[in-house]
Amino acid sequence: MTTLEVARVADQLRADRHARTGAGLRTGALVAGVGLLAALLGIAVGGSVQVPLADIPASLVGRGTALAQFVVMENRVPRVLVALLAGAAFGVAGSLYQRIVGNPLATPDVIGISAGAGAGAVVVLVLLGTGGVAVQAGALVGAGLAAALVMLLGQRPGEGTYRLVLVGIGVAAGFSAVISYLLSRADGATQLRATRWLVGSLSGVAWPDVRALVLTVLLAAAVLVVLGPRLELVRLGDRVATGLGTRVGRVRLGALLLGAVLAAIATSVTGAIAFVALVAGPVAQRLSPGSGLLLAGLVGADLLMVADLVAQNAPVISPVPTGVVTALVGAPVLVFLLLRRRSTT
Repeated sequence: MTTLEVARVADQLRADRHARTGAGLRTGALVAGVGLLAALLGIAVGGSVQVPLADIPASLVGRGTALAQFVVMENRVPRVLVALLAGAAFGVAGSLYQRIVGNPLATPDVIGISAGAGAGAVVVLVLLGTGGVAVQAGALVGAGLAAALVMLLGQRPGEGTYRLVLVGIGVAAGFSAVISYLLSRADGATQLRATRWLVGSLSGVAWPDVRALVLTVLLAAAVLVVLGPRLELVRLGDRVATGLGTRVGRVRLGALLLGAVLAAIATSVTGAIAFVALVAGPVAQRLSPGSGLLLAGLVGADLLMVADLVAQNAPVISPVPTGVVTALVGAPVLVFLLLRRRSTT
């Protein structure tokens, strides 16, 4: 690129950033407000025991009744925080993949990361017969293996990023086959536990899960402070980014690794909740065109928080797993994205 072309691109980036800052802040504040309202409702009515809104502040500082304090601090607050943090992690991970690959369908739950986590968890449940932390560790190992396969097989110089999506779909199919085989060999009780994990649910989460997600989100935020500006350049195209001094391969690899870590840790806590990573980015772009990863994270947090609130208060006899609600919302969005992509090709 010539010096004049570089200057024009830099001016355009500054103009775009300035144009979207005000609207983005307003939209972000609105989305954050929706999440806060959903969180308060989750603490108040998220379950069979209802806690009056007026009693929540006292319970949060240890001055509520014994029952209210136990329900709020040991049940509701960890669940709400996990929903917000895991939703944000899914949202940022999905948006990262969509941006770096240039395909709205390229998210961790579509290209194999979530399937790898599910396979790792099912291996622990079926073959080892254990649960708890071991299942989370198995999910992390499975997600890491899936991410490694996608990155090793899906990146080849000169073939663009479309190959990565195809390889990811193949990896997802392979891990899904492993899951199906293991479930066919398991007894009824183990099948039920594994299926519940594969659907995704926030029941049973606790403060250690919150701490793991807080650490993950903080580390991801620190990485994105450094990586974010380079991601914006990569979105302009490899030629432009290279002309501006960006090492495109390293930036793309760093973004893929970060997205895989976010999705893997969130999945290890919540189970294989689908479609939050897929939906958050496009919704954020609809709300504020040109928005960044922060808004995608906020949208993801809202989606999972509202889905969990609906799941807990659905008018059915037995509790509905949160992943069922996200699937009901995400499946139509997936069809829409497929149809829109077909109409533009």
